[in-house]
Amino acid sequence: MEHVHLAVEEDDLYSGYNDYNPTFDSEELENDVGFQEAVRTSHGRRPPMTAKFPGTAIGARPLATSFGSRIPMASSMGRPITGAVQDGAARPMTAVRAAGYTSSLGRGSTFDPLGQSRGPAPPLEAKNEDTPEEKIKILEKQVNDLIEESCMAQSTGALQLALEKAKEAGRKERALVRQREQSGSTDHINFDLTYSVLLNLANQYENNEMYPEALNSYQVIVKNKMFSNAGRLKVNMGNIYFKQKNYPKAIKFYRMALDQISNAHKEMRIKIMENIGVTFISMGQYTDAITSFEHIMSESPNIKTGYNLTLCYYAVGDKERMKKAFQKLISVPLGFDDEDKYISSTDDTHSKMVIEAIKNDKLHQMEKDRKALAEKYIMTAAKLIAPAIETSFAAGFDWCVDMLKSSQYVELANDLEISKAMTHLRLKDFNQAVETLKTFEKKDSRVKSTAATNLSCIYFLEKDYDQAERYADLAMNADRYNPGALVNKGNTAFVKQDYEKAAEFYKEALKNDSSCTEALYNLGLTYKRMNHLEEALDCFLKLHAILRNSAQVMYQLASLYELLENPEQAIEWLMQVVSVVPTDAKALAKLGELHDGVGDKSQAFQYYYESFRYFPSNIDVIEWLGAYYIETQFGEKAVQYFERAALIQPTQVKWQLMVASCYRRSGNYQKALDTYKDVHRKFPENVECLRFLVRLCTDMGLKEVQDYATKLKKVEKMKEIKEQRIKSGREGSARSRREGRESSAGSADSGRSSSSTKGERLSAKMRSLPGSNEPYEASSPKELDASYVDPLGPQVERPKTGAKKRVEDDDFADEELGDDLLPE
Repeated sequence: MEHVHLAVEEDDLYSGYNDYNPTFDSEELENDVGFQEAVRTSHGRRPPMTAKFPGTAIGARPLATSFGSRIPMASSMGRPITGAVQDGAARPMTAVRAAGYTSSLGRGSTFDPLGQSRGPAPPLEAKNEDTPEEKIKILEKQVNDLIEESCMAQSTGALQLALEKAKEAGRKERALVRQREQSGSTDHINFDLTYSVLLNLANQYENNEMYPEALNSYQVIVKNKMFSNAGRLKVNMGNIYFKQKNYPKAIKFYRMALDQISNAHKEMRIKIMENIGVTFISMGQYTDAITSFEHIMSESPNIKTGYNLTLCYYAVGDKERMKKAFQKLISVPLGFDDEDKYISSTDDTHSKMVIEAIKNDKLHQMEKDRKALAEKYIMTAAKLIAPAIETSFAAGFDWCVDMLKSSQYVELANDLEISKAMTHLRLKDFNQAVETLKTFEKKDSRVKSTAATNLSCIYFLEKDYDQAERYADLAMNADRYNPGALVNKGNTAFVKQDYEKAAEFYKEALKNDSSCTEALYNLGLTYKRMNHLEEALDCFLKLHAILRNSAQVMYQLASLYELLENPEQAIEWLMQVVSVVPTDAKALAKLGELHDGVGDKSQAFQYYYESFRYFPSNIDVIEWLGAYYIETQFGEKAVQYFERAALIQPTQVKWQLMVASCYRRSGNYQKALDTYKDVHRKFPENVECLRFLVRLCTDMGLKEVQDYATKLKKVEKMKEIKEQRIKSGREGSARSRREGRESSAGSADSGRSSSSTKGERLSAKMRSLPGSNEPYEASSPKELDASYVDPLGPQVERPKTGAKKRVEDDDFADEELGDDLLPE
């Protein structure tokens, strides 16, 4: 009891536990002079001290506790000293085992805490894949890999490969089920894996348009009670019936899916109801569709449903509800902020870098796509209902413009007004269109440029080139990068035959918009007019890479190769033209002409005959076919072609003479004589007809030969007198001019003589021309070439760049020059 100390109440039982011996303070080692000396010298590498005397190196410094200096107890005096080595034995360890030290190691043992001296670890035991559990795991992995490969193949467009992988996954999954049944572990069947296999197989059948197989696969899933939430797959089945145009069955499955989906899945229910409404539209049941769309607009309005609702009211002809539906459509929120968040409001460099980074990211692109789609729906709905909601389409457009100005789509109001002007143009109300477009002269630059471009085109079509140039300049001043304005400016320079300047404007338009096909087409024609055939060929080859099926471009390429004296390439390009427009008579006739030029008469005849079949009024084609039959000694077949030519040009005597000549060549002299007599009645002064009549009557021994011979002499004499009169008139005119130069006194007489002779020449020329009551003769091939050969080409429609067609790309925005303006 002498060593027992009673605690005093005021003493703290837990004091001193945070105290420690300064020897163990490693943070102060840098300031410990003795330790630093041992590190720098050999003092720290001395052999350990032997325990000749009881005690250790720190025996003189007892540990401090809360009770002061510790007194060694009698019981501990007899144990070995920790620092001593007795009889050469290893140093005994303390109660705390240090890493790498054991009591069995002697002196000189190496430090090996990781046991590397024992050599490499023995190899792992190989898995035994013959066990049922391992076989099941391997099969499950193979099935999952096949499903993943099938989905990846579908994403790359390899639908057939995706279907094969899905089928193989189904076979592996059935083998897996049989393996589980044989091993007796049917309770552990993976139903999720079976569901994934069947669903993927059904999807791949549907993607490959194998609808009966897809329906069977979906039916297996739906009828299996082990699959939870399988009823919603009836939506997919309804989609298949919709694709098969089995609309009643599609609505049935949509409604069954709607019944099995709880109200918690609001978004999915809305989409199914939208499908039901679209199906009713396809069936023509607009009233039922309106019911579905009205419910959606009251619960969760969206742009697409609002557009469909407007269409349904337009279909039933309800004007007031059309207006209400349009108001609902433009009030639907887009679901994202405006463009202000992409504009930096501070000078912070970091924030500017962040804004630049997110300007073109996928999220911003998605926002722009959604906004463009919404604008497309709104503009289409406005153009559709504007003529129907009011007494006139102009009033309807005005109402729609007022509604847009008070909505979040204010910028669409100007586009709609330009669409109104375009509608005036389609209705041939040019004055009203011009007045509407002129109201934009004081608007912002983009709208002003668009309106001025359209005005320039209108004036260009009216051949008011000064006004066209004025508004083209106005459009360029408002927006220098407007390709339509630059094309119109180039067109005005082209009609003034300033080809260099026109080419510069077309090039600038291409710099601003490389997809401006009008500028590239017109640039090629400009080079062609400047006789820069290689540059023109380069332009049209580039254009052909953009517009692969444009017959105009291919025809221009054929024309250029013909000018470059390469008929083989010209024929090849014309063959492509015929493959695109097989009924084009001009292209077929050109092919015949080229084949005739290279000496291939049979191919030339084939194409000329096809051209005549599609357009039997081309005089050149008729003449070639008639001449071909005469050349091949088939005069009776040539008769029908020359008779048709005589019908087209009844005032031209040569066609009727050719008909008579064909009869004469074929040996039908009586028919030839009758034809010549008929020609003589219509053209009594024709010398050739009388000569043939005299010859035929002489050969046939007819009495009329003397009569026709007398008439022939008389006509030849009159012709000789007429030629002498014309010759003397020309000589008198020349003599009068000489006398006028020699003496001013005789200028009046010579003037009268000149006037009389000029009148005689004019009357002779008028007699040689057809009469005023005779029909128009389209004998020139260039007058008939209204399809392709033109200076700035026919209309080349610009490619679609999306669902929304911009106003400046309208039908009248970028107009080329046509045949009626600059005939070749």
